[in-house]
Amino acid sequence: MDKKTLTERDICTKYITPAVTSAGWDLHTQIREEVSFTKGRIIVRGKLHTRGEQKRADYILYYKSNIPLAVIEAKDNTHSLGAGMQQALNYAETLGVPFVFSSNGDGFLMHDRTGSAEKTEIELSLDAFPDPTQLWQRYCQWKGIETPAAIQTIEMPYYDDGTGRSPRYYQASAINSTIEAVAQGQQRILLVMATGTGKTYTAFQIIWRLWKSGAKKRILFLADRNILVDQTKNNDFKPFGAAMTKITKRQVDKSYEIYLCLYQAVTGTEEEQNIYKQFSPDFFDLIVIDECHRGSAAEDSAWRSILTYFSNATHIGLTATPKETKEVSSINYFGDPVYSYTLKQGIEDGFLAPYKVVRIDIDKDVQGWRPSKGQLDKNGQEIEDRIYNQIDMDRTLVLEKRTELVAKKITQFLTSTDPYAKTIVFCDDIDHAERMRQALVNLNPERVKENRKYIMRITGDEKEGKAELDNFINPEERYPVIATTSKLMTTGVDAQTCKLVVLDQHINSMTEFKQMIGRGTRINEDYDKYWFTIMDFKKATELFADKDFDGEPVVIYEPTADESPVPPDEETDILLDEHGNPILPEDANTQDQLVYDESQSDLNGNEVHQGRVKYIVSDVEVFVTSERVQYMGPDGKLITESLKDYTRQTVRKDYTSLDQFLLRWSKAERKTAILQELEQHGVLLEALAQDVGKDFDAFDLICHIAFDQPPLTRRERADQVKKRNYFTKYGEQARQVLEILLEKYADTGIENIEDIKILTLDPFKTMGTASELVSAFGGKPAYMAALYELEQNLYA
Repeated sequence: MDKKTLTERDICTKYITPAVTSAGWDLHTQIREEVSFTKGRIIVRGKLHTRGEQKRADYILYYKSNIPLAVIEAKDNTHSLGAGMQQALNYAETLGVPFVFSSNGDGFLMHDRTGSAEKTEIELSLDAFPDPTQLWQRYCQWKGIETPAAIQTIEMPYYDDGTGRSPRYYQASAINSTIEAVAQGQQRILLVMATGTGKTYTAFQIIWRLWKSGAKKRILFLADRNILVDQTKNNDFKPFGAAMTKITKRQVDKSYEIYLCLYQAVTGTEEEQNIYKQFSPDFFDLIVIDECHRGSAAEDSAWRSILTYFSNATHIGLTATPKETKEVSSINYFGDPVYSYTLKQGIEDGFLAPYKVVRIDIDKDVQGWRPSKGQLDKNGQEIEDRIYNQIDMDRTLVLEKRTELVAKKITQFLTSTDPYAKTIVFCDDIDHAERMRQALVNLNPERVKENRKYIMRITGDEKEGKAELDNFINPEERYPVIATTSKLMTTGVDAQTCKLVVLDQHINSMTEFKQMIGRGTRINEDYDKYWFTIMDFKKATELFADKDFDGEPVVIYEPTADESPVPPDEETDILLDEHGNPILPEDANTQDQLVYDESQSDLNGNEVHQGRVKYIVSDVEVFVTSERVQYMGPDGKLITESLKDYTRQTVRKDYTSLDQFLLRWSKAERKTAILQELEQHGVLLEALAQDVGKDFDAFDLICHIAFDQPPLTRRERADQVKKRNYFTKYGEQARQVLEILLEKYADTGIENIEDIKILTLDPFKTMGTASELVSAFGGKPAYMAALYELEQNLYA
């Protein structure tokens, strides 16, 4: 057998898999083939979206089901032994795997990332592949794990509920990194994971493995919001069952093993309120601190006193946003993160939703407003004589018509897109949230008539609104649709279907900003939630330019006063750099003017209203100022790029000339495969057809946009084929099939006629079964050959 004639899959089946199994790896429990470990970045074009390519390893080898040890990248035998190494190293870095192999069926090239080998890369024959025990010993040595107890802890499997759910690759890396740190005796551990990436599920698996292995027997899980504790207990932590309790009513029962509680429920200003001291200092082996950037990061906080009291326990901090200021530091307490998974990584992998930004500037915010001498506000207060601008809006100065304008823009956006899209409006305080609710109610009378809960204020001081929080985050519940809030919904609200996040709040805290943006980053494919929009009225999105922010918007849109707040389709394209990453607009220069107001929390973790002097003015007109849509180009200059420009740029990366594209197109047995490749790179032909012309074939759209060729319509191409009259060489039924296929092409395009299932539809099914029609050509190979010839004539 000539090995060079075999496909890559044949090389795997005949050479690589037998070599690995012969070395002692179990085919069913230790070897996984063709493993897709990312989802593929979501690429947004106007109102359409597609997925980019997934990362897929040919093989991942596991010592135990939860411990990946090696990656193998296979190539066919026309490639060299090490042709797949760089690709495999990329996957290994992502997965945190130390041993990397490349093979073409002749043997293996092995790369050892542990640094312990004499040579980093060596060639191995097919019969010299290392066995699992060899690699496991080297892995443990690399991680510094040598005692039987430490190894037992690490080998403990994940909790399996029988549904097939298992941690995503980054969750597995986070869990393993944490378990290994504990096994090594590390007492303070920090885990950084972006909002929406499953921190609580990750925490559960960490606790489960440490608890089941006996490494940690009594565990305390601390959070700062009541909803966080309840969601955790009822969802991810449910398997702990009777071993778990929530500390409530300031009472302690020491008969449990897993404890969940609010910081505020066990601390207080008076000594007798510090009920955590009813436990002995050594009672807990492990304390897991959710959202540890909040209270526990500050040395003088009451919450830190809990950790100090239980200082002998292992402390694991979880956060999406470690807080690092002169006064507060998560890293000073916990140390550098043992694992980080950022918003940018989550979007790149396709596990988090990308977003558009709609920036709306209001004239009085930008230009300022000054009262006339002795002017009184709505309540009869004399307004202090000075210039008020954005820093004052809704804090010291309330312009009622400004609130109405913001509500109008939100309403316009939802009316033009989806009136039932879940929306969170972040306001400066509870009073502002209530005024915003009223303005939205007045602008949406029909929706409110349908259901009074269409718009709800969900803040810590209002019981009925808080009671609707579960309905808001439940994808199956239509109402509430719009939630106005201030601080209550910044963390711990798993709003999977939130499609619009409105920022009408002063933000100068990167931590708070990330938390707010995180309300929209979850993906829910069942409810068509793949991306979301941020509508910014107070320049909060200028924090995108901060070096600490790591998730860029896919587009920034700044409408004029007369324009719709919905970004137009032709202006909503992503400008990507050479690595396929969106390029960040450079228009932030005033973020230091913003003021951030930290709210306080009560015993239930709810915001407490902080009073401040406000002037309320009802008769000042406000307007949206004129702005423009901008993107930053590779040279750092601001440009506007259309869908056509993006398509041209992307196609020419794959095909440097028209001849190169034509050669690939003519040789491809299925043209659909080429179109799917382009779609994975973000070229959406449906959107392009709407922009250029719906009657053009995909081939013509590409040649016209990318290579300046005059396009033909599908009908023109079909008519040219008819003139050639080459169908006469076929029998009557086969000729009739080809004629109908040609008409189908003229109507709908090449993709549909390449699918053999078309023969089961009208009008074919009136002519006979699909197998009968194929038989008219002499069998399936002959039918496919005839279809290929038809395509050759179409594109001659």
